[in-house]
Amino acid sequence: MYYAPVHITPRAELEARAARLQSLMSDSDLDGAIIVQNADLFYFAGTVQRANLFIPVQGNPVLLVKKNLERAKRESTLEKIVPLPSMKELPSVLATYTGHKLNRIGFELDVLPVNQFFYYQRLLGDTKIVDASRLIRQVRAVKSEYEIGLLKDAAGLNQAMFSSVREFLREGITEVELAGQLENVYRRRGHQCHIRMRGFNMEIVYGHLMSGWNLAIPTFFDGPTGGSGLNPSFPQGAGMKAIGRDEPVMVDYVGVLNGYMVDQARIFCIGRLPDKLVRAYHVSIEIQELIKEKAVIGASCTHLYEIALEVARKYGLGEHFMGYPEPVAFIGHGLGIELDELPVLARGYDLPLEQNMVFALEPKFVFPEGAVGIENTYRVTANGLESITEFDESIGYL
Repeated sequence: MYYAPVHITPRAELEARAARLQSLMSDSDLDGAIIVQNADLFYFAGTVQRANLFIPVQGNPVLLVKKNLERAKRESTLEKIVPLPSMKELPSVLATYTGHKLNRIGFELDVLPVNQFFYYQRLLGDTKIVDASRLIRQVRAVKSEYEIGLLKDAAGLNQAMFSSVREFLREGITEVELAGQLENVYRRRGHQCHIRMRGFNMEIVYGHLMSGWNLAIPTFFDGPTGGSGLNPSFPQGAGMKAIGRDEPVMVDYVGVLNGYMVDQARIFCIGRLPDKLVRAYHVSIEIQELIKEKAVIGASCTHLYEIALEVARKYGLGEHFMGYPEPVAFIGHGLGIELDELPVLARGYDLPLEQNMVFALEPKFVFPEGAVGIENTYRVTANGLESITEFDESIGYL
């Protein structure tokens, strides 16, 4: 049976990504890196077949495939794609392609399981294993024009989904039923369903859709809202709560198309929101507009977070900003192939913004009776932030 990929990453794109990593590895005195995590494999090789991608500090990458070689060759545009029948052959294969002993080699130690680390350590003998995850994430943080195009395609997926909310939202519909209707819109248009996250135990499917008091139910997820979910095995997001009148309905969903994602949130309401929530919503818009003004190339991520927090406190809303009663200390997160990429607009992140970084900005306020806020995905440009996601930013009254 012949499988023809619908979308493949151009070789020039893969080569440019590898070259940026090679430059950083050279500065860090690494002989190369071995990449095994799916998101990083997709980024550097264009495929997530079971493989070890070796990127030497100089020369061409080589994809060593355990399973499935045929599909890897159809999906990846890398020049060197070879079989790796046994992991025990890895040291000799590396020696063949480098021609010398490897002294220091980088791995994704932020995501590599400990047992796998020990296994590679035994395989590679006295070659020192070094954490290259920060270098990899640094490369991935700056998007190419090719990637920006894919992100805009994903934004089109979100535009279709948000445009259908009014068709399905009605009094008495349960959150999970509304979620199912909107997710059907997604899937019919190519949403891949799975949302990759790098953080340990961070799981999410599509995003969060909750209403009223369920928006304030706290959970483990590292975000401002939680939700009951359907059971304790996945305690977040939409539940069986019926959506009522005069309460906020937050649709905070991640559109994913061809491996790339955008994050976006809007507020809807059947009837009218209480004045307190309307006021808080306008403050979230004010914070968004201020950050759009301040988020220039070179701006500190920590400083941008502090600016937003200062505005929230100015209006007496500090304790409800970005979660209640346990707020998160960020207002924005990088995204692309994963939902938690760099940069992070957060306390303790002094990383300066660079041109073509992409992040989701999500100023939100949470109260016992519900939550309001907004989220859009932006690109950092020489002229300020450019919005990738588009949809009416007013409260969606029905």
